Amino acid sequence: MNSSVFAQHDDAWIAFWNKDTTLIGFKDKNGVIKIEPKFMGFTTARKFESIIAVTEEKNNKWDNYYLTKQGKIVGRDSLYTFDNGPDSENEGFIRFRDPKTDKMGFFNGEGKIVIPAEYSNLSKVQNGMIVALKGAEKVMAGFDGHFSWAGGKDYLIDTQNKILIENFEYNDQLNFYSLQKSKEPTKDEIRDNFRSVDGEYYSFINFDKEFNHWLKNTILTDLSKANLEKHAMNTITYWKEPDGWINAPKTKFIHQNYTYLKQKLQELKNPKCDYFVSTDGLNQFIFESSEYDFYFNNSNESIEWKYPVKNIVINPKNKSELKQDHIQFLRTDDGYKLLCVSAQKDNLK
Repeated sequence: MNSSVFAQHDDAWIAFWNKDTTLIGFKDKNGVIKIEPKFMGFTTARKFESIIAVTEEKNNKWDNYYLTKQGKIVGRDSLYTFDNGPDSENEGFIRFRDPKTDKMGFFNGEGKIVIPAEYSNLSKVQNGMIVALKGAEKVMAGFDGHFSWAGGKDYLIDTQNKILIENFEYNDQLNFYSLQKSKEPTKDEIRDNFRSVDGEYYSFINFDKEFNHWLKNTILTDLSKANLEKHAMNTITYWKEPDGWINAPKTKFIHQNYTYLKQKLQELKNPKCDYFVSTDGLNQFIFESSEYDFYFNNSNESIEWKYPVKNIVINPKNKSELKQDHIQFLRTDDGYKLLCVSAQKDNLK
């Protein structure tokens, strides 16, 4: 599957506020108002490509529904929400939850149900594929609404509800945009293999394996300034007291902090180095410049299922010290790039 099929539409409508910034409407790229400001609440979309979740107030009550660009209203009171926000369209599909059965399904961009509400949980569509959990039960954890799933069966399905892989062992480190199909399992060390229902093997790059391989063979083998600069975003963000987050051109930052960067990355080669690598999404409150627009979706969510941030966390040698060193790399279409640095001691320039 070719991910270029799912490129953003150039005819997307853009959200705008009314004068007192209480209601949201949408304009086309020429500034022509397509929908007067009337939405609020759960209306998080900043671009309107095919279908969005909206909220408007009617008769002192909230009216929640999905809206297509053709003006079709579907899924009233069936918004799928996660972390206090509604779902955002991905590749022309959006999730909904049946309030009567608490099961999930998918609408397409025309507002038609393409995946019926028969699943306990569904991932976003990624490269035309969906991780689907069926027959599971919620197990509540505490009183804050958080829960986990118990039982059920995982599948990998497509957007026509066809099962591609049964008993799919879901792993949030899989890059579904890297799909390769083969008659035999691939021996590529950074890929995970799965046998499909038609007997072929589907393999996907595992972000963890990919990053560790890249770090070992691309960075740690050459800690020169030139190589670090080659594998860096144009702007590096770093933390410095008392100013907070600061942005600096990569050449300047690497030149001024080369000794620190080299020393910390060199430490990773030592088997005794106490560090770990976590996976995060790009923080939209820190990375606000246009350089990063590409890495956020229409609701300003980090596209971490395709462009994760790998955070190397180095624990202090002195266990009485609490602050850690963080060196972050963003996955891009051109490989991983140095993104952000925060030091245990305030020694960044």
